[in-house]
Amino acid sequence: MKVNGKPSRTIWLEPDRWSVGIIDQTQLPHRVVLARLTGLSDAVRAIASMQVRGAPLIGAAAAYGMCLALRADSSDEALESAYRALLAARPTAINLKWALDEMLAAVRNRPREERLALAYQRAAEICDQDVGINRAIGRHGAELIAAVAAKKKNGAPVQVLTHCNAGWLATVDFGTALAPIYVAHENGLAVHVWVDETRPRNQGAALTAWELGQEQIAHTVIADNTGGHLMQHGMVDMIIVGTDRVAANGDVCNKIGTYLKALAASDNAVPFYVAAPSPSIDHGVSDGLTGIPIEQRAGNEVATVTGRTSDGRIESVRIVPDGSEVANYAFDVTPARLITGLITERGIVAPTREALAAFRSR
Repeated sequence: MKVNGKPSRTIWLEPDRWSVGIIDQTQLPHRVVLARLTGLSDAVRAIASMQVRGAPLIGAAAAYGMCLALRADSSDEALESAYRALLAARPTAINLKWALDEMLAAVRNRPREERLALAYQRAAEICDQDVGINRAIGRHGAELIAAVAAKKKNGAPVQVLTHCNAGWLATVDFGTALAPIYVAHENGLAVHVWVDETRPRNQGAALTAWELGQEQIAHTVIADNTGGHLMQHGMVDMIIVGTDRVAANGDVCNKIGTYLKALAASDNAVPFYVAAPSPSIDHGVSDGLTGIPIEQRAGNEVATVTGRTSDGRIESVRIVPDGSEVANYAFDVTPARLITGLITERGIVAPTREALAAFRSR
Protein backbone atom coordinates (compact mmCIF):
# COMPACT_ATOMS: atom_id res chain seq x y z
CA MET A 1 0.00 0.00 0.00
CA LYS A 2 1.07 3.64 0.05
CA VAL A 3 2.97 6.01 2.31
CA ASN A 4 2.89 9.53 0.90
CA GLY A 5 2.06 8.08 -2.50
CA LYS A 6 4.88 5.52 -2.54
CA PRO A 7 4.29 1.74 -2.21
CA SER A 8 5.52 0.26 1.05
CA ARG A 9 5.33 -2.82 3.22
CA THR A 10 5.29 -2.73 7.00
CA ILE A 11 8.40 -4.91 7.38
CA TRP A 12 11.38 -5.52 5.11
CA LEU A 13 15.04 -6.47 4.97
CA GLU A 14 17.38 -3.50 4.95
CA PRO A 15 20.00 -3.09 2.18
CA ASP A 16 22.50 -5.05 4.29
CA ARG A 17 20.15 -8.07 3.74
CA TRP A 18 20.15 -9.11 7.39
CA SER A 19 18.74 -6.34 9.61
CA VAL A 20 15.00 -5.69 9.57
CA GLY A 21 13.20 -2.44 8.87
CA ILE A 22 9.76 -1.59 10.26
CA ILE A 23 7.39 1.35 10.45
CA ASP A 24 7.22 2.39 14.12
CA GLN A 25 3.45 2.41 14.52
CA THR A 26 3.61 4.09 17.92
CA GLN A 27 4.57 7.29 16.07
CA LEU A 28 1.64 7.33 13.64
CA PRO A 29 -0.34 9.22 12.44
CA HIS A 30 1.64 12.40 13.08
CA ARG A 31 5.08 11.09 12.14
CA VAL A 32 6.27 8.34 9.83
CA VAL A 33 9.29 6.93 11.65
CA LEU A 34 11.26 3.92 10.48
CA ALA A 35 13.07 1.66 12.93
CA ARG A 36 15.81 -0.93 12.42
CA LEU A 37 15.88 -4.25 14.28
CA THR A 38 19.33 -5.78 14.69
CA GLY A 39 18.87 -8.46 17.35
CA LEU A 40 16.41 -10.70 19.16
CA SER A 41 15.80 -8.15 21.90
CA ASP A 42 14.85 -5.53 19.32
CA ALA A 43 12.23 -7.86 17.82
CA VAL A 44 10.80 -8.79 21.21
CA ARG A 45 10.59 -5.13 22.22
CA ALA A 46 8.98 -4.10 18.91
CA ILE A 47 6.24 -6.70 19.36
CA ALA A 48 5.64 -6.07 23.06
CA SER A 49 5.61 -2.25 22.74
CA MET A 50 3.38 -2.39 19.64
CA GLN A 51 5.85 -0.78 17.29
CA VAL A 52 4.54 -3.64 15.18
CA ARG A 53 1.03 -4.89 15.90
CA GLY A 54 -1.79 -6.77 14.26
CA ALA A 55 -1.77 -10.57 14.30
CA PRO A 56 -0.26 -11.23 10.83
CA LEU A 57 2.47 -8.60 11.23
CA ILE A 58 3.34 -9.87 14.69
CA GLY A 59 3.91 -13.29 13.13
CA ALA A 60 6.14 -11.85 10.41
CA ALA A 61 8.15 -9.83 12.93
CA ALA A 62 8.60 -12.92 15.10
CA ALA A 63 9.85 -14.87 12.07
CA TYR A 64 12.51 -12.26 11.41
CA GLY A 65 13.24 -12.15 15.15
CA MET A 66 14.23 -15.80 14.91
CA CYS A 67 16.56 -14.92 12.04
CA LEU A 68 18.23 -12.22 14.09
CA ALA A 69 18.62 -14.62 17.00
CA LEU A 70 20.26 -17.22 14.75
CA ARG A 71 22.81 -14.63 13.58
CA ALA A 72 24.11 -14.47 17.13
CA ASP A 73 23.84 -18.17 17.99
CA SER A 74 22.54 -21.02 15.83
CA SER A 75 22.61 -23.69 18.53
CA ASP A 76 19.53 -25.69 19.55
CA GLU A 77 19.57 -24.05 22.96
CA ALA A 78 19.59 -20.54 21.52
CA LEU A 79 16.85 -21.48 19.07
CA GLU A 80 14.56 -22.67 21.84
CA SER A 81 15.37 -19.65 23.97
CA ALA A 82 14.51 -17.26 21.15
CA TYR A 83 11.27 -19.13 20.52
CA ARG A 84 10.21 -18.72 24.15
CA ALA A 85 11.18 -15.04 24.31
CA LEU A 86 9.23 -14.13 21.18
CA LEU A 87 6.22 -16.24 22.11
CA ALA A 88 5.93 -14.42 25.45
CA ALA A 89 5.94 -10.96 23.82
CA ARG A 90 2.16 -11.00 23.09
CA PRO A 91 -0.14 -13.81 24.30
CA THR A 92 -3.37 -13.52 22.30
CA ALA A 93 -2.64 -13.55 18.56
CA ILE A 94 -2.19 -17.14 17.35
CA ASN A 95 -0.22 -15.98 14.29
CA LEU A 96 2.75 -15.41 16.59
CA LYS A 97 2.96 -19.07 17.60
CA TRP A 98 2.12 -20.22 14.06
CA ALA A 99 5.02 -18.26 12.57
CA LEU A 100 7.44 -19.41 15.27
CA ASP A 101 6.44 -23.03 14.71
CA GLU A 102 6.99 -22.56 10.98
CA MET A 103 10.46 -21.18 11.66
CA LEU A 104 11.35 -24.06 13.97
CA ALA A 105 10.20 -26.58 11.40
CA ALA A 106 12.39 -24.92 8.75
CA VAL A 107 15.65 -25.04 10.72
CA ARG A 108 15.37 -27.71 13.40
CA ASN A 109 17.42 -30.85 12.67
CA ARG A 110 19.38 -29.00 9.99
CA PRO A 111 23.15 -28.43 10.19
CA ARG A 112 24.00 -25.27 12.11
CA GLU A 113 25.81 -23.75 9.14
CA GLU A 114 22.61 -23.99 7.04
CA ARG A 115 20.16 -22.63 9.57
CA LEU A 116 20.58 -18.91 9.03
CA ALA A 117 19.97 -18.98 5.28
CA LEU A 118 17.02 -21.32 5.72
CA ALA A 119 15.55 -19.04 8.39
CA TYR A 120 15.73 -15.91 6.23
CA GLN A 121 14.22 -17.84 3.33
CA ARG A 122 11.27 -19.06 5.44
CA ALA A 123 10.68 -15.61 6.97
CA ALA A 124 10.49 -14.07 3.50
CA GLU A 125 8.06 -16.79 2.44
CA ILE A 126 5.86 -16.08 5.48
CA CYS A 127 5.75 -12.41 4.51
CA ASP A 128 4.90 -13.13 0.87
CA GLN A 129 2.31 -15.69 1.92
CA ASP A 130 0.63 -13.10 4.11
CA VAL A 131 0.36 -10.66 1.22
CA GLY A 132 -1.14 -13.33 -1.03
CA ILE A 133 -3.67 -14.36 1.61
CA ASN A 134 -4.72 -10.77 2.19
CA ARG A 135 -5.20 -10.04 -1.49
CA ALA A 136 -7.44 -13.10 -1.76
CA ILE A 137 -9.44 -11.97 1.29
CA GLY A 138 -9.81 -8.63 -0.44
CA ARG A 139 -11.23 -10.22 -3.58
CA HIS A 140 -13.77 -12.35 -1.72
CA GLY A 141 -14.82 -9.54 0.58
CA ALA A 142 -15.16 -7.08 -2.28
CA GLU A 143 -17.80 -9.36 -3.78
CA LEU A 144 -19.89 -8.82 -0.64
CA ILE A 145 -19.48 -5.06 -0.98
CA ALA A 146 -20.39 -5.24 -4.67
CA ALA A 147 -23.59 -7.12 -3.84
CA VAL A 148 -24.63 -4.33 -1.46
CA ALA A 149 -23.62 -1.64 -3.97
CA ALA A 150 -25.87 -3.22 -6.62
CA LYS A 151 -28.89 -2.49 -4.43
CA LYS A 152 -27.96 1.12 -3.74
CA LYS A 153 -29.81 3.94 -5.46
CA ASN A 154 -28.10 6.68 -7.44
CA GLY A 155 -24.63 5.29 -6.80
CA ALA A 156 -24.77 5.94 -3.04
CA PRO A 157 -21.69 4.62 -1.24
CA VAL A 158 -21.69 1.36 0.66
CA GLN A 159 -21.40 2.19 4.35
CA VAL A 160 -18.89 -0.09 6.09
CA LEU A 161 -18.08 0.10 9.79
CA THR A 162 -14.80 -1.28 11.09
CA HIS A 163 -13.19 -1.53 14.52
CA CYS A 164 -9.51 -1.12 15.46
CA ASN A 165 -6.95 -1.43 12.65
CA ALA A 166 -7.01 -4.49 10.42
CA GLY A 167 -5.53 -2.77 7.40
CA TRP A 168 -2.12 -3.08 5.83
CA LEU A 169 -0.48 -1.74 8.99
CA ALA A 170 -1.69 -4.86 10.81
CA THR A 171 -0.21 -7.15 8.17
CA VAL A 172 2.80 -7.26 5.88
CA ASP A 173 0.71 -5.55 3.20
CA PHE A 174 -2.88 -5.04 2.01
CA GLY A 175 -4.65 -5.85 5.28
CA THR A 176 -7.47 -8.17 6.29
CA ALA A 177 -10.66 -6.27 7.18
CA LEU A 178 -9.69 -3.31 5.01
CA ALA A 179 -8.58 -5.45 2.06
CA PRO A 180 -12.17 -5.81 0.70
CA ILE A 181 -12.54 -2.03 0.93
CA TYR A 182 -9.30 -1.46 -0.96
CA VAL A 183 -10.32 -3.89 -3.71
CA ALA A 184 -13.82 -2.40 -3.95
CA HIS A 185 -12.25 1.06 -4.23
CA GLU A 186 -9.88 -0.17 -6.95
CA ASN A 187 -12.91 -1.60 -8.78
CA GLY A 188 -14.60 1.79 -8.80
CA LEU A 189 -17.23 1.10 -6.16
CA ALA A 190 -18.23 3.98 -3.90
CA VAL A 191 -17.39 3.09 -0.30
CA HIS A 192 -17.51 5.11 2.89
CA VAL A 193 -15.93 3.76 6.08
CA TRP A 194 -17.05 4.50 9.63
CA VAL A 195 -13.84 4.27 11.67
CA ASP A 196 -14.15 3.52 15.37
CA GLU A 197 -11.55 5.50 17.30
CA THR A 198 -10.81 2.28 19.25
CA ARG A 199 -9.82 3.26 22.73
CA PRO A 200 -7.45 2.51 24.27
CA ARG A 201 -4.51 3.33 21.99
CA ASN A 202 -6.84 4.74 19.30
CA GLN A 203 -5.71 2.38 16.55
CA GLY A 204 -8.77 3.28 14.50
CA ALA A 205 -8.36 7.04 14.72
CA ALA A 206 -4.57 6.92 14.46
CA LEU A 207 -3.94 4.05 12.04
CA THR A 208 -7.06 3.08 10.08
CA ALA A 209 -7.94 6.69 9.33
CA TRP A 210 -4.34 7.39 8.31
CA GLU A 211 -4.33 4.37 5.97
CA LEU A 212 -7.63 5.29 4.35
CA GLY A 213 -6.42 8.84 3.89
CA GLN A 214 -3.28 7.59 2.15
CA GLU A 215 -5.50 5.65 -0.28
CA GLN A 216 -7.98 8.56 -0.62
CA ILE A 217 -10.95 6.50 0.57
CA ALA A 218 -13.84 8.40 2.15
CA HIS A 219 -14.06 7.81 5.90
CA THR A 220 -15.33 9.34 9.12
CA VAL A 221 -13.82 8.76 12.57
CA ILE A 222 -16.42 8.14 15.28
CA ALA A 223 -16.36 7.54 19.02
CA ASP A 224 -16.44 3.86 19.89
CA ASN A 225 -19.99 4.05 21.25
CA THR A 226 -21.48 5.62 18.12
CA GLY A 227 -21.88 2.48 16.01
CA GLY A 228 -25.12 1.31 17.59
CA HIS A 229 -26.77 4.67 16.93
CA LEU A 230 -25.69 4.58 13.28
CA MET A 231 -27.08 1.07 12.88
CA GLN A 232 -30.42 2.05 14.41
CA HIS A 233 -30.78 4.75 11.78
CA GLY A 234 -29.82 2.60 8.80
CA MET A 235 -26.46 4.25 8.31
CA VAL A 236 -24.36 1.06 8.29
CA ASP A 237 -24.68 -1.54 5.53
CA MET A 238 -22.15 -4.01 6.88
CA ILE A 239 -19.40 -4.45 9.44
CA ILE A 240 -16.00 -5.96 8.68
CA VAL A 241 -13.46 -6.51 11.44
CA GLY A 242 -10.25 -8.47 11.74
CA THR A 243 -9.27 -11.15 14.23
CA ASP A 244 -6.37 -12.16 16.42
CA ARG A 245 -7.64 -15.72 16.82
CA VAL A 246 -10.60 -17.80 15.66
CA ALA A 247 -11.54 -20.82 17.78
CA ALA A 248 -12.56 -24.16 16.28
CA ASN A 249 -16.24 -23.42 16.95
CA GLY A 250 -16.16 -20.07 15.13
CA ASP A 251 -15.80 -17.76 18.13
CA VAL A 252 -13.63 -14.77 17.28
CA CYS A 253 -11.17 -12.92 19.49
CA ASN A 254 -10.47 -9.35 18.42
CA LYS A 255 -9.77 -5.90 19.82
CA ILE A 256 -11.80 -5.01 22.91
CA GLY A 257 -15.18 -3.60 21.89
CA THR A 258 -15.74 -5.92 18.95
CA TYR A 259 -18.28 -7.97 20.90
CA LEU A 260 -20.42 -4.88 21.55
CA LYS A 261 -20.42 -4.04 17.83
CA ALA A 262 -21.57 -7.57 17.05
CA LEU A 263 -24.41 -7.31 19.58
CA ALA A 264 -25.61 -4.04 18.06
CA ALA A 265 -25.32 -5.51 14.56
CA SER A 266 -27.41 -8.51 15.54
CA ASP A 267 -30.08 -6.31 17.06
CA ASN A 268 -30.28 -4.21 13.88
CA ALA A 269 -29.89 -6.98 11.27
CA VAL A 270 -26.56 -5.59 10.02
CA PRO A 271 -24.27 -8.25 8.51
CA PHE A 272 -21.18 -8.77 10.68
CA TYR A 273 -18.16 -10.23 8.88
CA VAL A 274 -14.73 -11.17 10.17
CA ALA A 275 -11.71 -11.18 7.84
CA ALA A 276 -9.86 -14.29 8.96
CA PRO A 277 -6.64 -15.47 7.28
CA SER A 278 -6.09 -19.19 7.80
CA PRO A 279 -3.06 -18.72 10.13
CA SER A 280 -5.42 -16.91 12.54
CA ILE A 281 -7.66 -19.98 12.90
CA ASP A 282 -6.68 -22.03 15.94
CA HIS A 283 -8.15 -25.48 15.46
CA GLY A 284 -6.63 -26.53 18.78
CA VAL A 285 -8.88 -24.24 20.82
CA SER A 286 -12.41 -25.59 21.16
CA ASP A 287 -14.12 -22.31 22.00
CA GLY A 288 -13.09 -18.70 22.43
CA LEU A 289 -14.44 -17.93 25.86
CA THR A 290 -12.50 -20.63 27.70
CA GLY A 291 -9.57 -21.29 25.39
CA ILE A 292 -8.14 -17.95 24.30
CA PRO A 293 -5.91 -15.97 26.69
CA ILE A 294 -6.95 -12.32 26.93
CA GLU A 295 -3.99 -9.98 27.18
CA GLN A 296 -4.12 -7.33 29.89
CA ARG A 297 -1.88 -4.39 29.16
CA ALA A 298 -0.58 -1.49 31.24
CA GLY A 299 -3.16 0.85 32.73
CA ASN A 300 -1.48 3.95 31.33
CA GLU A 301 -2.91 3.09 27.90
CA VAL A 302 -6.36 3.82 29.34
CA ALA A 303 -5.36 6.59 31.74
CA THR A 304 -3.53 8.71 29.16
CA VAL A 305 -3.99 9.92 25.60
CA THR A 306 -1.35 11.10 23.17
CA GLY A 307 -1.83 13.67 20.44
CA ARG A 308 -0.41 16.64 18.59
CA THR A 309 -0.75 20.09 20.11
CA SER A 310 -1.61 23.19 18.10
CA ASP A 311 2.07 24.11 17.91
CA GLY A 312 3.04 20.69 16.55
CA ARG A 313 4.37 19.01 19.70
CA ILE A 314 3.43 15.37 20.44
CA GLU A 315 2.28 15.19 24.07
CA SER A 316 0.70 12.62 26.38
CA VAL A 317 -1.78 13.77 29.01
CA ARG A 318 -3.52 11.96 31.85
CA ILE A 319 -7.33 11.89 31.73
CA VAL A 320 -8.02 9.68 34.77
CA PRO A 321 -7.85 11.00 38.36
CA ASP A 322 -4.76 10.11 40.34
CA GLY A 323 -5.47 7.14 42.57
CA SER A 324 -8.17 5.57 40.37
CA GLU A 325 -7.52 1.96 39.45
CA VAL A 326 -7.45 1.15 35.74
CA ALA A 327 -8.15 -2.16 33.98
CA ASN A 328 -6.95 -2.65 30.43
CA TYR A 329 -8.30 -5.77 28.74
CA ALA A 330 -6.93 -5.69 25.21
CA PHE A 331 -9.33 -8.16 23.55
CA ASP A 332 -12.78 -9.69 23.82
CA VAL A 333 -14.50 -12.71 22.30
CA THR A 334 -17.43 -12.48 19.91
CA PRO A 335 -19.53 -15.67 19.95
CA ALA A 336 -19.97 -17.43 16.61
CA ARG A 337 -23.75 -16.98 16.75
CA LEU A 338 -23.28 -13.23 16.18
CA ILE A 339 -21.04 -13.60 13.11
CA THR A 340 -22.47 -13.63 9.60
CA GLY A 341 -19.41 -15.18 8.02
CA LEU A 342 -15.62 -15.46 8.00
CA ILE A 343 -13.93 -13.91 4.96
CA THR A 344 -10.96 -16.18 4.29
CA GLU A 345 -8.50 -16.46 1.43
CA ARG A 346 -10.57 -19.40 0.14
CA GLY A 347 -13.94 -17.69 0.29
CA ILE A 348 -16.68 -17.08 2.84
CA VAL A 349 -16.78 -19.72 5.59
CA ALA A 350 -19.60 -20.17 8.09
CA PRO A 351 -18.51 -19.66 11.71
CA THR A 352 -19.33 -23.21 12.75
CA ARG A 353 -17.28 -26.13 13.99
CA GLU A 354 -18.29 -28.24 10.99
CA ALA A 355 -17.46 -25.58 8.39
CA LEU A 356 -14.09 -24.81 9.95
CA ALA A 357 -13.21 -28.52 10.14
CA ALA A 358 -14.01 -28.82 6.44
CA PHE A 359 -11.99 -25.66 5.74
CA ARG A 360 -9.00 -27.19 7.51
CA SER A 361 -9.18 -30.39 5.48
CA ARG A 362 -9.22 -28.67 2.07
